Amino acid sequence: MTEINAAPESGTPTRRAAVIVNPAKSVGPALQGAIFRLCETQGWAEPLWLETTVEDPGTGQARQALEQGVDVVIAAGGDGTVRCVAEVLAGTGTPMGLVPLGTGNLLARNLGVDISDPVSACFDVLNGSDRSVDVVKATFDRSDDEQLFLVMAGLGYDAAIMADTVDVLKDRMGWLAYVEAGIRKLPGKPVRARISIDGAEPVRRRIRSVMIGNCGRIMGGIEIFPEAKVDDGVLDLLILSPRGRLGWLGVIAGIFGKNKKETESVEYFQGKTAEITLEHEQEFQLDGDHLGSGRHLAVTMEPDALKIRMAAL
Repeated sequence: MTEINAAPESGTPTRRAAVIVNPAKSVGPALQGAIFRLCETQGWAEPLWLETTVEDPGTGQARQALEQGVDVVIAAGGDGTVRCVAEVLAGTGTPMGLVPLGTGNLLARNLGVDISDPVSACFDVLNGSDRSVDVVKATFDRSDDEQLFLVMAGLGYDAAIMADTVDVLKDRMGWLAYVEAGIRKLPGKPVRARISIDGAEPVRRRIRSVMIGNCGRIMGGIEIFPEAKVDDGVLDLLILSPRGRLGWLGVIAGIFGKNKKETESVEYFQGKTAEITLEHEQEFQLDGDHLGSGRHLAVTMEPDALKIRMAAL
């Protein structure tokens, strides 16, 4: 990790950060010590250090940080930690910073945040400026409980990959572990779906997967939604409907081809809301977190709802 030194500001520091860290992803006391020293050298007070737990992966800690009146809340972990912290901060005006420690780090990658060095990423937060980004609210099976995502929601094949990726392989292979799971999950049956965009008449498809993106880039730097931007106020929706033995070749051509285009296996839509109703239960995921299975998903775009503190572009 980089050691960043600078002359401390004179007087008593008035700015304070909260660091919400996933201890399973961090390097323990070494990272904590480095961030404490960094705050000191950059003229910030000693940060509020809050560790996530299995029972509370970040929302309770984010509320505690807000109650303490910190100037920025730094999510130090993977995409799951980021999503939980953002769920609390969205709409509050308090900015979130990113110190990527996970396997995917998808929001950080889409924003151009340094994913190679957590101390450097933290430096950028402490010395950065705010950028407003969109968030997306999601409800499953018509529940009253809304959940938030920043990068992508998925159902069907996409979510089954997230549910079945082996943690040991993630630690050893990084994002390639998802490729291994994807190959294992290729066999499967399509399910009938009704998909409505912005309340319009539903389209009916036999799908293997539906993905809803707020950003364009996924694991391995693959740009699955070429036109998606995290601050464009628009949802991007991708339907995968491979047919027959060669159907997945159409998916590959539609997503990974040099000139991405719709095929009979791949369709793209855009809107501000989407509602998906399935004939049979399918797996669901938000930003890589597997959330179980269900038959109904509704999503709504919330433009400019979250502030991100990051290095100036």
